[in-house]
Amino acid sequence: MHPGELSNKQITRLHQLLHEAKFKDPDGSHLSPAGEYNLRLGIMKELHPDMVATHQGDARVLEGHSFIVGAAVSIGGRDIKPGINVHRFANRIPLLFEGGSDVITKTALKRINWAAYKMSQGSDKIGVFVSIVSTKIPYKGAGKEYIADDMDELVHAVKHAIQQCGLQLKVKIMRQQAAREQKLRRKKLTKYIPNAAAAVFKVLQSMAEAPAVGSKRRRLQEEEDILEPVTRGETIEATLAQRLTEYVERIDTDMALEYQMQQGVADAARQDLYLMPLAAQHEYGPELHSNVCVLKLLQPV
Repeated sequence: MHPGELSNKQITRLHQLLHEAKFKDPDGSHLSPAGEYNLRLGIMKELHPDMVATHQGDARVLEGHSFIVGAAVSIGGRDIKPGINVHRFANRIPLLFEGGSDVITKTALKRINWAAYKMSQGSDKIGVFVSIVSTKIPYKGAGKEYIADDMDELVHAVKHAIQQCGLQLKVKIMRQQAAREQKLRRKKLTKYIPNAAAAVFKVLQSMAEAPAVGSKRRRLQEEEDILEPVTRGETIEATLAQRLTEYVERIDTDMALEYQMQQGVADAARQDLYLMPLAAQHEYGPELHSNVCVLKLLQPV
């Protein structure tokens, strides 16, 4: 039928059917985002940051057009000022002007709680890189220099991408802080080992030279003869210092592992690994803790 032969009633009905029709959302396979690898590679090449995290979200739909948001967040690096440094890209093209009204800038400055990710918005050198690719970028203004901030779907996608980068950096920062605190704690404890060893050795010498008077002293000497090695010269001040150093290292490692478990760092990367035992019957021995893993040795029955 020729369109000119349609009646007004048929045209109205056709209009209603077209509005009621449900079309499948585009899947984003026709888009060409920069990708996490290229984004990370470019940042590391140009800025040399201390840390960097990247995330590329799934394809979403805005006003019938699919779009993909990729983001990266870096800490430190050269030519980076303290605070939030925003870099915007639309279809791989950098946006250089009118950044204050852009959805990326407003989201990075006002909608992200950087303190929740162990970062200081005022003092840390934070770089925020967001790339949006779409068949229709919702620009504002004739110059097409900034992207609209009044579309909830786009705001949510940009915020989610930045938050995912923040979560990755939070884990790295917490591990770095735990390692730094462990090193500082060990340094402080090791500092007092010589004085502690000298004081303990002096007390043991005094006890060894004094006669064994009293039931408690005799019982202690019979059950745990710790004074006899001092009398024979087997236990000296250097021996005590060595034992204290070994004890501090072992306790410090256990405390660091417990701290990481409490903070959720070790849980995130924990994975059970099993070795096939040679014997049919076996049992597990005591746990052996280290700063990277916990071992349970197999023992034959």
